[in-house]
Amino acid sequence: MNADTTGPHVVVAGGGIAGLAAAHRLAVAGHRVTLLEAGTRLGGKLLAGEIAGAPVDLGAESLLARRPEAVALARAVGLGDRLQAPATTTASVWSRGELVPMPKGHVMGVPGDAHAVDGLLSAEGVRRIGLDGDLPPTEIGEDIAIGAYVAARMGHEVVDRLVEPLLGGVYAGDAYRISMKAAVPALFEAARVHPTLTAAVRAVQRAGAAAAPADVAGAATGLGGSVFLGVEGGVGTLPRAVAEAIRAAGGEILTDAPVTGLRRTGATGWQVVSRDRVLTADAVVLATPAGPAAALLTEHAPAASAELGSIAYASMALVTLAFRRSDMPVLAGSGFLVPPVDGHTIKASTFSSQKWRWVADGASDLFVLRTSVGRHGEEDQVHREDADLVDASLKDLAAATGLAGRPVATTVTRWIGGLPQYPVGHLARVARVREAVAALPGLRVAGAAYDGVGIPACIASAHRAADEIIATSKRTDPGAGHSL
Repeated sequence: MNADTTGPHVVVAGGGIAGLAAAHRLAVAGHRVTLLEAGTRLGGKLLAGEIAGAPVDLGAESLLARRPEAVALARAVGLGDRLQAPATTTASVWSRGELVPMPKGHVMGVPGDAHAVDGLLSAEGVRRIGLDGDLPPTEIGEDIAIGAYVAARMGHEVVDRLVEPLLGGVYAGDAYRISMKAAVPALFEAARVHPTLTAAVRAVQRAGAAAAPADVAGAATGLGGSVFLGVEGGVGTLPRAVAEAIRAAGGEILTDAPVTGLRRTGATGWQVVSRDRVLTADAVVLATPAGPAAALLTEHAPAASAELGSIAYASMALVTLAFRRSDMPVLAGSGFLVPPVDGHTIKASTFSSQKWRWVADGASDLFVLRTSVGRHGEEDQVHREDADLVDASLKDLAAATGLAGRPVATTVTRWIGGLPQYPVGHLARVARVREAVAALPGLRVAGAAYDGVGIPACIASAHRAADEIIATSKRTDPGAGHSL
């Protein structure tokens, strides 16, 4: 620990990207920081690895550049010159046995014109979208499930063939239950004031809002105007760079150090219990998944604990495969999405060697791609044997693309309980949690369970928690900033 760091001591529980971002923000602001991670590595769902000698991401693979937080953090920790736009952004939908180019002119799968989805939807499905203009306005209320609302206005086919696979790629959930207010806030607000869904979509498009969930709505795009950016060597290298910056600023990071208890000390202080260690802190940031946070809050904020304990999580698996380039068919674009209604095992495939130059450059004789398996309620799929998941992926890839070659290497990465679900009312639940936690001086929460599951949203929640602690510190002792 850097002895020159004399600010208040803040303990951050959780070493995923949210915990790291909070610790970095606090350390740079002059606070003494101790980050405790329960596992043996940092980064959470960000994990860099390799397959057959080729570098790959085994977790999240891109940063949404329409929001500034992730790109700004990457630059702040020295990765600015390694940010890389995708080599291609065209994608397809594998629907009814055909790879159909992803339609343009939609907001998270909801078209502003019925003809935008010609070729993907049946003639009847396209006709049904057009009936939206003949329906009376739908009462939105305080929140509504996006799938249910869109199906009522435009028919189930547009949900099943486009909205569902797009949302499934973000939340691994069920579009008929996902909160429209949380997942597509710009469209939610527009739908409250426009008489038809079509008019709402067009209003969002005119306003230049991102055709994507809350995680990607916001500021400027990245390099070359790209909506997404990768990092040479993998987005999984970001946690290590942030950790190094935290240590350089005087912070301490401990792995294999689960937080097992919180105790109040006096009016504002805390004791944090981790195995046989008890740390005294002026403030605490809980940047853990909802379940562990709920357990730690049971005594101090029972209402918040109950709310957090009710948040469901989805599990998923990523199957990464490396092939000889000579064994590959000609593939178009960056990959494809899969509507669950067609009953296939995989829900998407990314052609990594085609999407990211750094993957292709890392092994020019290989072609790396990956598939994803599992949605909320499909935990049995994720827990299949590795060989079964590989075989199922190869079967679907063969049907979709004609790929007949056998991989030279495979890796299966499981993210058990990896993605919190955002059902109707999620944002109201989060508001209640934050209100209850705010009543406890020096305690804040952050992570994927609150404002969005994407990397920028997780970082934003971390910065919010850190900034509130910093502001409280300044108000309490503007001279030395030692107590909260």
